[in-house]
Amino acid sequence: MDIAQAIENLLQSLVAGLLTGSTYGLMCVGLTIIFGVMRVINFAQGEFMMLGMYFTYFCVRFLAAQFGLEGIYLPFFVAMLAGPVIYAFGNLLHRSLLNKVSGQQGHKLEAGGHYAQLVLTLGLALILQNGGLYFFGSTPVSVSTSLSYTAWELGSPQGISVFINQAQSLAAVLAIAVVLIFGFIIASSRLGKSLRAAADNPDAAIYMGIDVERAHRIAFGFGVGITAIGGGLLASYAPFQPYIGTEYVIIMYAGVVLGGLGSIRGAFLGGLSIGVLQQLSASLLPNQLQNTVIFLCFLIVILIRPNGFFGKSVRAA
Repeated sequence: MDIAQAIENLLQSLVAGLLTGSTYGLMCVGLTIIFGVMRVINFAQGEFMMLGMYFTYFCVRFLAAQFGLEGIYLPFFVAMLAGPVIYAFGNLLHRSLLNKVSGQQGHKLEAGGHYAQLVLTLGLALILQNGGLYFFGSTPVSVSTSLSYTAWELGSPQGISVFINQAQSLAAVLAIAVVLIFGFIIASSRLGKSLRAAADNPDAAIYMGIDVERAHRIAFGFGVGITAIGGGLLASYAPFQPYIGTEYVIIMYAGVVLGGLGSIRGAFLGGLSIGVLQQLSASLLPNQLQNTVIFLCFLIVILIRPNGFFGKSVRAA
């Protein structure tokens, strides 16, 4: 392999990694919202991503069959609608289940409710996985359009060409837009301030008149809704099945820890880093060793900076 070919392969992997990593980063942001505000480790996060994928898939099929709506951009539009729908579902789940083992109710349980939270979210993951297998079947499906197989070519006088997949590019732009909009809401709106107050000091927030349970419910809805949008965008160019959440929840947690627990900017950059590492390792190593490289780099970062890129050290009182 000559130098030009090696450079071309490297650039191609970097571009693909940045595009895929943007969607990963969006899903990581959803996960870090839940942990940052509620301090709950949600093992079912990957299953909410899966629900976003199937929502997009069935909505696209329904719109095409009943109203004849088709188009190369339809799956991306529907993927954005997955957020509010899964937000409502997550809000309902928190109201009926999670609020019993988190927040003020969780403090009454052993270890602050963390044991119950782990068992509950793991059980919820299993229910959603097997429910998806029962209702959706095990055959991989996708909502890919012609954009999924079309790419822009960027060339140079040296003969180096880089291909940019159009579906991945549009998904990356939408993912970045959602992260920026949500970051603005958290930083500037009254709702964002109440969520930050509930995350920083729940007891003080209660004395200030903030409904912490409502803040937790909204945070959980936002977290699963944003991750569902990421799943819908990912479904626009990748096949999926009901058990896909198990694969991606590992990526999400790795990205969140790399970026720093509770940091929106860190979670997005952590997911972006995972995407780049994944693509670079794919060009150099067999498929079986790709995750090995990701977690080797993950361990190195944790050894050097245990709190992640943007995490803050917390001293116990």
